[in-house]
Amino acid sequence: MTPIAAHRRRVEMPDLSPVLARRVTVLGSTGSIGISTLDVIVHARQCYGEDVLPIEALTANGNVGALAAQALKVRPKLAVIGDEAKYGALKAALSGSGVEVAAGREAVIRAAARPSDIVMVAIMGAAALEPALAAVKRGATVALANKECVVAAGAVFRRAQTAAKADVIPVDSEHNAIFQVFRASDGDDVDRVTLTASGGPFREWSLERMRVATAKEAVAHPNWSMGAKISVDSATLMNKGLELIEAHFLFALPAEKLGVAVHPQSIVHCLVSYADGSTLAHLSAPDMRTPIAHALAWPRRISSPSRKLNLTEVAKLTFEAPDHERFRCLSLALTCLERGGMAPTILNAANEIAVDAFLKDQIGFLDIPAVVEATLDESPGVNAEAESLEGVLAADARARELARDICRRMTA
Repeated sequence: MTPIAAHRRRVEMPDLSPVLARRVTVLGSTGSIGISTLDVIVHARQCYGEDVLPIEALTANGNVGALAAQALKVRPKLAVIGDEAKYGALKAALSGSGVEVAAGREAVIRAAARPSDIVMVAIMGAAALEPALAAVKRGATVALANKECVVAAGAVFRRAQTAAKADVIPVDSEHNAIFQVFRASDGDDVDRVTLTASGGPFREWSLERMRVATAKEAVAHPNWSMGAKISVDSATLMNKGLELIEAHFLFALPAEKLGVAVHPQSIVHCLVSYADGSTLAHLSAPDMRTPIAHALAWPRRISSPSRKLNLTEVAKLTFEAPDHERFRCLSLALTCLERGGMAPTILNAANEIAVDAFLKDQIGFLDIPAVVEATLDESPGVNAEAESLEGVLAADARARELARDICRRMTA
């Protein structure tokens, strides 16, 4: 009898060429997710050939030097800088390279609308809304590394996705984990989907100590290397609250089936519990290149430069309930999830303004949830439904101005 192992060695591997031929656009290529995306693509070219995963466009907000260096390395057709004042600098840096150059907000949106197969949405904040929708509306596969698109404009985003029959693959480690474990057909059989949170740098801090926390302390995440804004969101647990709202829209899960567990090791990214008592988990080392590689190759898998998981080195995995008293942002997000309407839009806008003020030393760490709560309390039309992108953007703008005013009042 032929040994099973020997039999398996004779089985030909399926052809990866359709996956590796996909043309990619990276929106926000100079941020942490964008950099990791290009790292995965460069690794794939080293493994499978230098012409795989060709790049249609790269965009960045204002970092001309980094964008130009990336363009010279990976050779996109187009490089776009969001800051129009930096067009000349980008054009000079890429002169003679054959890379097309453009600048401005509209140019970023046009880049998303160009004919690529996959659009990695790695722009942070509500600034990603219009480019992401441009990609969705043309039916591209959207690798979504931006929470705000779904949190601020969930209903609008979902309608556009349904109309265009576009595939949206979440890149956040938790939502990518749910995507891999959870099937839509399982919905009625699922008791609970639990997202895990590291707890951030202040997991064991007292309220008194958190009150005087500095921006430098807040961005020092224990497990992940991320941008300043998302690192602060992790420290307040707002990041996890936004992820609950995102999971609600992405997977059509009601609030009562969603929960959070603090898991300091950041190895288990989600738990899906079923009616029969079974719980399925997704595990990987805390490295964003893992979900990025999954999104680029879905429904196949390609080699990734990410760290590989060794559970004997990890040794133990622990879980605990989140402390809603010390981390009020999580409670605010849960309230907005249950409330619906424009509440998530206002929550997200106020949080962006509050985090920016904290990073500029204008307010304290514990003032972040206070600003968000006051903005929700003072905003008109919180319960109104989002009918259009224009309505979402208008509500977002009003909430931002109100949050700025509340920050000014706090520092007066």
